Amino acid sequence: MAHIKSRKHAVVRRSGCSAAVAMAFIALPGVVSAQEKADVLPEIEVHGVTESYKADTVSSPKFTQPLLNTTQTITVIKKEIVQQQGGTTLTEALRNTPGVGTFSLGENGNTATGDAIYMRGFDTSSSIFVDGVRDLGAVSRDMFNIEQIEVTKGPAGADTGRGSPTGSINLSTKQPTMKEAYSASIGLGSGNFQRVTADLNKPLNLEGGAAFRVNLLKDDSGIAGRDVVKSDRQGIAAALAFGLNTNTRTYLNYLHIDQDNIPNGGVPTIGLPGYSNTNAFLNSGVKVNPKNFYGTTGDYEEVTADMVTARIEHDFSQNVKLQNTTRFGRTKQDYLLTGFMTLAAPTANPASWNLARSSQIVDQKNEIIANQTNLTAKFDTGGIKHSVVTGLELSHEKQWNIGYDPNSLGTLANSSLYFPNPAIQRVGFNPVTNGNNAVGSTNTASLYLFDTLELSPKWQINGGVRVDRYDTDYQNATLGNGVLGVDCTARCNGITKGLVVQNAPLSTSGTLVNWKLGALYKPTEDSSLYASYATSKQPPGGANFALSAASNSAANVNYDPQGTKTAEIGGKWDALDKRLALTAAVYRTEITNEVEGNATDGYFQTGKKRVQGIELGVVGDITSAWAVSAGYTVMNTKVTSGAVVAADGTRGLSYTPKQAFTAWTTYKLPGGFTIGGGARFVDSLRKPSDGAVGTPTHTESYWVYDAMATYAVTKNFDLQLNLYNLTDKEYVASINKSGYRYTPGIERSARLTANIRF
Repeated sequence: MAHIKSRKHAVVRRSGCSAAVAMAFIALPGVVSAQEKADVLPEIEVHGVTESYKADTVSSPKFTQPLLNTTQTITVIKKEIVQQQGGTTLTEALRNTPGVGTFSLGENGNTATGDAIYMRGFDTSSSIFVDGVRDLGAVSRDMFNIEQIEVTKGPAGADTGRGSPTGSINLSTKQPTMKEAYSASIGLGSGNFQRVTADLNKPLNLEGGAAFRVNLLKDDSGIAGRDVVKSDRQGIAAALAFGLNTNTRTYLNYLHIDQDNIPNGGVPTIGLPGYSNTNAFLNSGVKVNPKNFYGTTGDYEEVTADMVTARIEHDFSQNVKLQNTTRFGRTKQDYLLTGFMTLAAPTANPASWNLARSSQIVDQKNEIIANQTNLTAKFDTGGIKHSVVTGLELSHEKQWNIGYDPNSLGTLANSSLYFPNPAIQRVGFNPVTNGNNAVGSTNTASLYLFDTLELSPKWQINGGVRVDRYDTDYQNATLGNGVLGVDCTARCNGITKGLVVQNAPLSTSGTLVNWKLGALYKPTEDSSLYASYATSKQPPGGANFALSAASNSAANVNYDPQGTKTAEIGGKWDALDKRLALTAAVYRTEITNEVEGNATDGYFQTGKKRVQGIELGVVGDITSAWAVSAGYTVMNTKVTSGAVVAADGTRGLSYTPKQAFTAWTTYKLPGGFTIGGGARFVDSLRKPSDGAVGTPTHTESYWVYDAMATYAVTKNFDLQLNLYNLTDKEYVASINKSGYRYTPGIERSARLTANIRF
């Protein structure tokens, strides 16, 4: 029997953040006054960003060498640069690596939510990790408890197992230390931006060294230039560590996130460059106001995420270390969003043009239980130095999707194309579950071994292999939309309307073997030249646990895993007394076993795709006062075998800019001032093709410029002003597959942040 589900609370947006911000600012004068009385010296000690943008290592124990001696492209984005940019989310932080971003708004009538990341032409959303453990779920990850972001480009199958063919992202979280430190930030800005964070680290008076750390978040904000859209999230990240001064260290972590948003469904693409339509009226239509909101104020996106982690590290000796990590994570997403894909028949009067709207509802839960054990050892054999990592990983991942009776979602009146009214609500909205559910799960057992052999001070060889044994199970149902010849339409599936038929369970299993091999030459102590080759595989259902019996689906249980091979040649150099890191790489990635064909001749895994390009990077300190981070990439993509996937009819891949550039720099001036700024360039993007009529074939390239200034009022208190999109450039930040909707870039805006630290 179907049961009724309703929202847990009315659509009322919380104002707690506003109160917190107000109270904090009221208290600030007292803090500043007390500090000024205590400081009798006229000099002001500047405690802005004291740490370099440059990172020398990554957090994963699978990488035993410094970045200088690592034979692949890895970009590390440290919290210092994210804070200076006023970044709050993962997608904002990823602007510091070129060619990576949330370019996709979703598939046709469905809108992507959370971190829908594309990298080198492929969706990387299922290859996001937190402290080395896979993190699924449609959640917009906040940076309040993140120490650094590690972006590994190229196949990471040997390192992380199944995943995206072009890279992975690991978020390294803040952990307790034996240094007492307290900091907080309070921010206000355009788009009703309101944000408060706190980071408190306290050593405990316990034998062996113990510490407690808690990070707090309250963010209640809109988006500049996107009226009605709302982001309301709060979180706590608590960590307890024992034995920090001993050979055995224990870390206990808990993360809780709540999000209660009005989601961003985008705006119609009519009037954009490249837009064309067979209807003469629409073909001459002007662009809509990007501030317009085409949903209702009753749209919602509620996300709850919980993550519990226990990690134990033991040093058997200076050269032998054991690490074990256990993780339980759960993410629950419940959202209702207004979609629009069609335009009612237009007249010669644009004021009468209307959009037909529909309700998109998602009720999804993701869960993971994982255990990882890593053993690291360094030893010599016959004059050859070895750095060996071996380990065992066990994981259980599961995803639930709950279906609802479409007739219970109510009806939405058409919306004016140019003058939408968000106050117009759904009529008859009373969501009822109908049994049209889907449940998928994957169990994985993995073994891996890596070794770096230092043959001499000049030469190194490294390699690794990983074996994954996976089992995936999937159960779903089909909702009938009519009986043939009775109440059926052309899209009828032959099942009585309203009837839910359980499909036969599907399952697949197999063994994935991935490996990598690299050689490195060091012309000097501070430089390296390398060549590497690596593989990766993505089995059916590997991204979202959904299996299929359809011959045109890559998730078909009878198909082989998608295969990836990447060759890379590069160089790295630590310049200016190791303060500045320079990197350059040339790569070529080939993806095979793509499904191609048609209903007449059949479908086969004969499709091939290729991504090749150059990537340049620089990060660190030019002088003690001047810091810089920049990157440039040029990519050439091609469908080498199979049907065209881009709407413009070319053989390139979609969501892949041919060129991309990012740069950020800051300079510390006398008197406690720091100024900085940045620029981003994203080349034109090809939109995927799905036969939609009346959409743009591509997006236009764009430049965006930002700026910042910081003033250290005292050694413990500074004010930071960030300005975004200085030229107020209008651009397409993301576009959906059909091309009916796009997300406008954030308009010119400002944020003022007060930072306090002790």
